[in-house]
This record gives sequence, structure tokens and C-alpha cells, in this order.
Amino acid sequence: MELLADIGAVFADFANPKKRVFVGYLFLSILIALIWLVVLRKSSVRSALAQVFDRSIFFSGSSLADYKIFVINRLFTFFISPLLLTQVAIATGVYMLLLRWDVIPWGALEGAPHGVIVIAFSMTMFVVDDFTKYLMHRWMHRWPMLWSIHKVHHSATTLTPVTVYRVHPFEGILYASRSAFAQGSVISIFYFMFGDRVDLVTIVGVNILVFFFHVTGSNLRHSHISIRYWPWLERILISPAQHQLHHSIAKRHFDKNFGVALAIWDWAFGSLHLSEDGESEKLTFGLDDHEGSSDTDLKTLYLGPVYEIARRTAGIAWPWRRRPAGPSEKPADP
Repeated sequence: MELLADIGAVFADFANPKKRVFVGYLFLSILIALIWLVVLRKSSVRSALAQVFDRSIFFSGSSLADYKIFVINRLFTFFISPLLLTQVAIATGVYMLLLRWDVIPWGALEGAPHGVIVIAFSMTMFVVDDFTKYLMHRWMHRWPMLWSIHKVHHSATTLTPVTVYRVHPFEGILYASRSAFAQGSVISIFYFMFGDRVDLVTIVGVNILVFFFHVTGSNLRHSHISIRYWPWLERILISPAQHQLHHSIAKRHFDKNFGVALAIWDWAFGSLHLSEDGESEKLTFGLDDHEGSSDTDLKTLYLGPVYEIARRTAGIAWPWRRRPAGPSEKPADP
């Protein structure tokens, strides 16, 4: 029974509505993809099914490596999670700082209408979390030390929903710390300002905006189904096709579309690239050979970044302003 419990813990994300790969979200993503192909792309149902469940994608060497990385990283998380700063610890620290600041009294806005507080808290949590993800992602591409870690994710040559878990453990630690800091700070500030009237608008225990992001096909961002939005909407929300462009090795796509849910950050900071017609262009994913990575070799994927970081730390001069071997410096379009 203990073995079954351990196996269940490894694959618990598929049963957790707070996770992108929750089976309900995966099912809706499949449904959206089929509707897109049949209704808008005029494919037959049989052809659409064959495209969505393309064996060459889901059983490619890159995808098989994704599945292995998923299991390894989940096991790693069990050991490292107790050592990380938690959301509660961050929230408590920020809250104590606010109390000592003694400029704004505790509960200064607790008289605000409860509906306003709940909506403001839900939106702020979503926006701050998304913006800090954008910043972290952009730094991952900009700084050589972080690119050494993040390129593990970009080494995937085929994309499936499980590719979102194709990250080096060091990157997982950074993103977990980012989440604890961003969400913990928002929680403490709202509690300080509004008292115990703070609450979230949720569906199945998930922030309603996060829930909407997942049920509208968040899993299709890492997929071979290139769903586009209207140009005006792609300046607000990142479409699956836009994130697929982010994984492209074509030079014109380098350092574009860092956003996760919202495209407004890319639009504001000059990294937005609207989608292109997937029927007229076949994207190629992965890394160039000079990156020294692999899409299938687990030893290279896990130990390569450690070696690169150690080599850089050993005294080799390198500029912080840009990674020396990243996508912006790659050769011409394939």
C-alpha cells in the first residue's frame, strides 16, 4: 500500500486542479484542439484525431525524455521542498515589516465592500504572479548563468503538455522561490490593509483567473497544435501559437513571447511577436549544436548546466548583460 501511495504522490499533479496537467484541463485542451482543427481548419474528424494524437510526437525521443524528467523531478521535489522558503514564511516576514513600518495603520481599508476586496485580491494575485513569471523567464534568457539552466527546457524538439515539467531542478527551485515571494507578499499586504476579510474568488479551490487560463487550453502552449488568436487579443493574452514561436529556433523568434498567460508584458517591454499561420510554416524546436545540450540524454540535461555554472564561476569572464551563446547570437534562420 505504501508503494501505491508513493506512486500516487509522483503523479498527483494529474489529479490536482491547481496544476496545469490536471486531467480535466488536458481533456478540455484535446476538445479545443479538435474543434479548432475540424471547425476552423476544415479537417475531417479522423484527420483531426490523428493529428492531435500523433504518435511521432508523443513517442519521440524528446517526449520520452520529458516523461522521465517528470518522474525524476517529482522525486527530487519530495526531498528539496522542506528546505525551501514557504509562502507562509515570506508572508509572515513581509507582514512583520509592515507592522514595524508604522506609517499605515493595520486594517486601514477593512471597511471597503467585501466584493471589492475579494475581486481586487484575486486579480492582484494573478497579475503579480504572472508578471514575476515574465520577469524570471526573461532573466533566464538574458543572463548566461540562468540560461545554462533554462536551456534544458528549450532542448525539447517536440512539445507535449508534459514539456512544462522539462526543467532543471535548479530552475524548479528558482520558480518555487519566486512563487513563494510573489504570492506571500501579496497575501501579507492585503491582510495588513484589509484585515481578515481577504478572500479569493475560486473554482474547485483555484483562483478563478488561473482556472480560466487552464480551461481555455493552457496545455496547448506546449503542443504541436498551433492555435492562434486575433492580433488584438494576442497583445493581451499569449496564444498557444505564440508560445510555440518562443520555442522556435528561427532567428526572428529569439527572445520573444516570454509571457505565460498575459501578453501585455511582452507588448510593453518590446518582446511581443504575434503568431504566424501554422499552415504556411513548420516550426523547428530545440537548440543549436553549439549549446552543448541534448534533447534525450538525461546525463547531459542534468549535469551539463552544473558543469557550465561551475566553469563560469571558476573565473571565466562573461557579461551579465547577455548570455554569450544564447538564441540572440545564434546563426541565421534554418
